[in-house]
Amino acid sequence: MNEHRTTLSHVDAADRPTMVDVGGKRATRRSARARALVAFPADVAQTLRAQSLSGPKGPIVHTAIVAGVMAAKRTHELVPFCHPLPLERVDVHIDWSGDRHLEITCEVAVTHRTGVEMEALTGASVAALTVYDMCKALSHEIVIERTELLAKQGGRRDFDHTRDDDEAGHGTASWHTGGGPA
Repeated sequence: MNEHRTTLSHVDAADRPTMVDVGGKRATRRSARARALVAFPADVAQTLRAQSLSGPKGPIVHTAIVAGVMAAKRTHELVPFCHPLPLERVDVHIDWSGDRHLEITCEVAVTHRTGVEMEALTGASVAALTVYDMCKALSHEIVIERTELLAKQGGRRDFDHTRDDDEAGHGTASWHTGGGPA
């Protein structure tokens, strides 16, 4: 069952933007997983596969993983009302999804008074932007198709949005923050 709030959490009674006061909440384990999809023209995808995802600017996947982790850790500097959080885990995975898509997932966890959805979304988004930046010499027809929250646990309510709409399933290569193919 989907629960939807009827009020925004970052607006006060006078309709002014405000940071949510989390001081009265108890610290609990919180985690979130987000995804971004990057679509390549068929010839570019074929080139990237042939080059083991290494482009004119270097190792695409490894650079995107580092960028995603760094971005998740700095979300509070990018999104005005996010709290600075001492993240305990940021795990970025990048895998082929079908013939032309890279699927980027970012999983984040913390024990704190507020959730990490924005950190997961920021990590996935910046990793996708990094893939675009690393590949744009090959084509400007690369598209970041979708960025979405897949799941969150902890806090007031859990959320799990699982959708299997990949083009043709996952490829055989998977990279993660542990380094190299999984």
